[in-house]
Amino acid sequence: MMEELLNYDKLVEAALFMASKAVSVEELSKQTGIASKVKLESIINNLIEKYKNEDTSLEVVRLGDKYMFSLKEPYASKVSSLAGGPDITKGALRILSYVNKNEGILQSALVKIFGGSTYDHIKELVDNDFIETKKFKTSKKINTTQKFKEYFNV
Repeated sequence: MMEELLNYDKLVEAALFMASKAVSVEELSKQTGIASKVKLESIINNLIEKYKNEDTSLEVVRLGDKYMFSLKEPYASKVSSLAGGPDITKGALRILSYVNKNEGILQSALVKIFGGSTYDHIKELVDNDFIETKKFKTSKKINTTQKFKEYFNV
């Protein structure tokens, strides 16, 4: 049978390559049919080392408890404009950057710093799933999302 001939290292590599976002060991297990999480993590760690030591622009990165292919610098910054994705206004990007450095900041504090247009920018960032807001007293606490971390590779 063809399935018996599969090289599991290459199968995990292919799964990570095809994934449009970072994937967990559980997701990889479902996709590849490799039931052992220990074996999967070993394969992933080997891939991380392989790409770290190879003369290539690619790397396998860990984001929290998920993994994905990414580009090494300086290649990522040179070709990032080719990647599709949501267009974000400069104002929203400025606020997103500030939220990233000040996780859990209150919306009211952002409004004091950036002005009334902050509400529109926050809506834009929530719509793009880059931040999440949670009610906190009379304001909202703002944090970046997993999608933000994956998209900006932070």
